[in-house]
Amino acid sequence: MNLIINHTSMEPIYEQIVAQIKAEVIEGTLTAGEALPSVRALSRELKISALTVKKAYDNLEEEGLVVTVHGKGSFIAAANQELLMEERRKELEKELEAAVQKARTGGLTAKEIRESFEIIMEDEVC
Repeated sequence: MNLIINHTSMEPIYEQIVAQIKAEVIEGTLTAGEALPSVRALSRELKISALTVKKAYDNLEEEGLVVTVHGKGSFIAAANQELLMEERRKELEKELEAAVQKARTGGLTAKEIRESFEIIMEDEVC
């Protein structure tokens, strides 16, 4: 697993782990049934506390993305397509909000932003 931890970020390390594993599940890089590294192995690899990795795995399990089998490890849960679509929608909304903010900062009006969006959507349909 290729997780990157930013120790200078204001985002807690366990949340960075959760976000990166979620992203890999959404992208299809991690698939249902695939084993995650053990808590100890990942903590050694990332040079962080095992409790931090455990907290990340627990959060992923609460969200239904990971299943833990005692004595066997943690695995990517069978994909709940509705849950994955909701995650994709959240990510899209966040990216659209950033794009709209950038456009507003650049001086575009709401009408100009809508027109740009419509042009992009027309190009995608063709």
